[in-house]
Amino acid sequence: MRTMLIRTRVVVALVAAGCAAGGGAAGAEVLTWEACVQEAAANHPDLVAARARVDTALASRRITASGRYPQIRGSVSGRTSDRSGGDRGESYSSSVSAEQLVYDWSQTSYGIKAAEANLKAAQYNYENTSATVRQRLRSAFVQLVRAQESLVITEEIAARRKENVEHVTLRYKAGREHKGSLLTAQANLRAAEYDVAQAKRTLAVSQRRLSKELGRAELVAIEAKGELEAGEYPAGEIDFVELAERTPTVKSLEAGTEAARYEVRSARANYYPSVSASASVGTSASSWPPDEHEWSIGLSVSVPLSEGGRRKAQVAQARYALVRTQAEEIGGRDETVLTLEQRWTALEAALDEVVVQGQFLEAAEERAAIAQVQYSNGLMSFDNWTIIEDELVRSTKALLEARANALIAEAEWLQAQGVGLEAAGL
Repeated sequence: MRTMLIRTRVVVALVAAGCAAGGGAAGAEVLTWEACVQEAAANHPDLVAARARVDTALASRRITASGRYPQIRGSVSGRTSDRSGGDRGESYSSSVSAEQLVYDWSQTSYGIKAAEANLKAAQYNYENTSATVRQRLRSAFVQLVRAQESLVITEEIAARRKENVEHVTLRYKAGREHKGSLLTAQANLRAAEYDVAQAKRTLAVSQRRLSKELGRAELVAIEAKGELEAGEYPAGEIDFVELAERTPTVKSLEAGTEAARYEVRSARANYYPSVSASASVGTSASSWPPDEHEWSIGLSVSVPLSEGGRRKAQVAQARYALVRTQAEEIGGRDETVLTLEQRWTALEAALDEVVVQGQFLEAAEERAAIAQVQYSNGLMSFDNWTIIEDELVRSTKALLEARANALIAEAEWLQAQGVGLEAAGL
């Protein structure tokens, strides 16, 4: 791990010339990064599903916890009977009964704790989903920025190539340049025009991708607007193991293991007797309304004797589930540590690449300006001049690519840490 302070700011200047799917910017919907975050947080189907899973886990915990409280039931019944001798009878009754679990060797308590752990796991999974959605949204936004910038750059390159063809044509007609140079200049122009057409196609795909990550069903003309900067990262070693422990991925795995432990305890408690108290009060009579009162109270003990090995299988099932979740926790933690280190290394490399490509572009621009003058004055051959021009084109494209890659690498680094859409400013 290098110790120098990374203070490289990666800036992608957004232009107002972003094109719609058909190639024009008129009427395009302008979206900032913050607006994209707000829309995706509300509409993205993955987040809607993740929130539903949290709500499901919350309802499951409430269902399990209801076993702690009295179970109260009311009933009203009426019956008519007729015997072969002609005797006909009627009976009516109404009652209210209650049953309260007194003790079940903590089976219900363990079930509640398991449900609470599952709820925590669902909440951490939501955070994971939010981080994934944010990374995909960020990448789609940056890709659209890159497509907009690429279209501007390729159009500028095509215009420059066209000027070069005109320049070489004049020199060719004057007998100062051979036909091979003219054909090469024309081929470069054709390649530049192809790049413009490809940039427009890429722009349409980038708009479709961003629309999808926003949770929209239909494609509309979108222009990404704003300024994006990669953050500053201090010098020093990063403890990836400690960082992994704070990620929602690892916390979700830990919650899953915790739930499995309580499931084992709950299954074991099912071997022991459970004690319940009951009470009822009601009325009965042969006519309506019934007016003969009756009541009862009782205490019952339920003892499991034999159910064909079902309880034993339930305990075994819970234990195997615990072994599985423990193994998944170990593997998931190791994978998260590795992912964090890989993403950090990729981000460092991407930031360095921006610096390198920026220097190459600065040099290429200076060389191209000098070469343009020298070629015009006959002090440089076409072959040398076109090499310098090609290098300028390559460096311009490479810097744009490096800037976009650095922003995508940063988004992946933040995703590995579990940073979700809630961190809209990142």
